[in-house]
Amino acid sequence: MNTSVAVLALTLLCLCVADVPQSQAEEGRSGDFPRPPCPYAANTENCCQLILRELEAKLRNTEKQLEDLGRAIQGNRVAFGASIGNVGTVGPFNAEITITYKNVFSNTGAYNPATGIFTAPVKGFYYFSFSGHNPTTKPMGLRLMKNGVQMVTVYNHPAGNRYETATNGMNLQLEVGDQVYMTLRPHTWILDNINSHSTFIGHLLFPL
Repeated sequence: MNTSVAVLALTLLCLCVADVPQSQAEEGRSGDFPRPPCPYAANTENCCQLILRELEAKLRNTEKQLEDLGRAIQGNRVAFGASIGNVGTVGPFNAEITITYKNVFSNTGAYNPATGIFTAPVKGFYYFSFSGHNPTTKPMGLRLMKNGVQMVTVYNHPAGNRYETATNGMNLQLEVGDQVYMTLRPHTWILDNINSHSTFIGHLLFPL
């Protein structure tokens, strides 16, 4: 029930009780019931005011709890999934680069497809996985990074003229603001097309 509605209802109830003539509320009168004693105050008006204050405080506390619960539920909704897109081969480059997965399938907002970087919105345990596809005339080296530090990696060595896919993943504990992203090692390449072979996904397992 809305706070103002509940307070108004109780106010009207108290006014009705207060408006009953004392002569009709006297105990022992035929057809009447004795008015129960107020547990807060001897005076009816003061009693209603005290009840209203207590009810308002309880309702404010309930509304705060519901708001906190709503924020907690919203904070738990962290997930994304993306592929590089229909771009053909990416690389090789002389330096390591951050891969941008611009073909977004789902994203609650923590992943930035323009930079390829996921930024943790809440402290917790997260799961990340990735896949990479390449023609093996050249190698493919992928690294899952957290704040500039390698977590896990895959490396496809040259193996003639064929196509290969490699995958890996890991659970990571993140603080608010930690960044997770994928990099392509120097002198290697990766391929993607309309089939979305090369992907990067992540989601919150549970907050801490």
